[in-house]
Parts: sequence; C-alpha cells; structure tokens
Amino acid sequence: MIIRKKVWPRTVSDVLSMVFVLIISPLLYWFGLWIVLPGLYGDEYPVLYAFHFILGNFIMLNIIGNFTYTVLCDTSTSGSGRVIPVSTAKVADGWRLCTICECLAPPRSWHCSTCDTCILKRDHHCVFTGCCVGYYNHRYFVMFLCYLCFGAAYAFCYGSLFIWNRIPFEFPMSILKMLFPVIFFGFDMSMDQFYLMLYDVSAVGTLYTGILCIYHFNLILRGVVGNESNKKDFTYDMGWKDNIREVFGERWYLTWLLPYIKSQLPHDGVLWDHLSSKKD
Repeated sequence: MIIRKKVWPRTVSDVLSMVFVLIISPLLYWFGLWIVLPGLYGDEYPVLYAFHFILGNFIMLNIIGNFTYTVLCDTSTSGSGRVIPVSTAKVADGWRLCTICECLAPPRSWHCSTCDTCILKRDHHCVFTGCCVGYYNHRYFVMFLCYLCFGAAYAFCYGSLFIWNRIPFEFPMSILKMLFPVIFFGFDMSMDQFYLMLYDVSAVGTLYTGILCIYHFNLILRGVVGNESNKKDFTYDMGWKDNIREVFGERWYLTWLLPYIKSQLPHDGVLWDHLSSKKD
C-alpha cells in the first residue's frame, strides 16, 4: 500500500465530519461495552459478558483499522510507483487529458477538486474520512461502513434493553426526549439523559449507514462506481463474483475479518481495456 503524503482533511466540512466520527465511535464503544454490558449481564452471566465484550472489541478493531487504511491509502493517479503507459493511451478507451493536473487521466479516473488530484476508479469524496474513495481503498471504505452499521445496530439493540429497563417509559415525555435529546440534555444533564442521547445516535447511525451499505453494495454488484451510477454503460460489469473481486481482491472471502489481511486486487486501476475485450 502506498501512503498518502497529505492525510489531513482540507475543508471545514471534512474536518467536522471526521471529528464527529472520531468522537461518536469511541463514545458508543464505551457506552456499549462499559455501561450497557455490565448493566445487562454483570457477574451473573460471565460467558455472555465475555462473548459480547470480545465481539464489541472485534467490531471496534475493524472500524479503526478500515478507517485508518481508507485515510492513509494513496489511490491517486500520481501515487509513486504507478507508471502511466502513455504509448497505449487512447481516447477510445477512455483516456483523457486532465487540464488541472496537466497529465493523462486513465479510464474511470476523475479529478477531485478537494483532494486536488485525479483518483483511480474514483467512487466519491467521503467527508467522514476526508479523502476520496478509489481503486486502492474502496475495500477498506466499504468494510468501514459495514462495521459502522454493524456496531451502531449492535449498540442500538442492546441499548434498547438497557435504556428501557433503566428509564421508565412515560408518554409523551419519553418520546419527546428521544426526538429532541440535545434540547432536553440542556435541562436534564443527568447520565440517563446522556445515555439516551447516545442511544438516539446509535438508532440514527444504524439507519444512515444501513442505507449507505445497501447503496454501495448495489454499485459493487453492478460493477460500477458512484460516478458511473447514472450511466447505462455496463462495460465493466463482469458478473457479481468478478465485480466483488475487483473491489475486495482475490481473497475477498476473508477481507471481512480484518483489514490487515492481504488481498491482491486483480488489476492496477489504470488499464481496463482487457475488461472490455473479455466481454466480446
């Protein structure tokens, strides 16, 4: 993996979004493993407590690992070690001149004004990681998103048992506290209200990341990226197995375990003409 030279976010929106994720994720981790689990199981069910404690740490490890790899991985066309074959570049194959970078842009690559470079197989610019998602970090971004969804859903499910056993449900006050947790926290700065805020965050996070997971896996199965989603050209759709392998690599069936597992991508993100010829 080639490391990006400039990893810090460049816009205010990127900074705020990254800070939000870097604060909320540890808070939900703390809430789930150090507040909810002891409250539900305590010393009465040590085996269940140990199982959920290990599972929670496994989820958090994947969130941190995939986030780190997404941010650090250089997936730009200017990444060191990548040779652009000028002699084989043809407009008919999708090559073009990027007037901003003043260099040849390979097929399926687009310029990002925020990152100020062309990105190989650019999917989109993610404000939560402060960088573009492209060919070399696509795997890590998708798994980061999946484990965020899994972690939020996990926190929401067990948080429901914890919250409603701890706080008596009173209509309509309990509904209002859930809908406007920040406002009520200004009047009731108790730990119970703070837990309710985290519970609401886990609920919203589950819904939001769940929708994003469905969207991105739909793109992967179709063999397209975000910039190609509105096009009717499915030149790069090689079937769902090859499409998955294109993102997760040859060992795609193991990449969900840990981001540290090596899985060689089948191509280099530059030459795509052999994909078109395969369909002929």
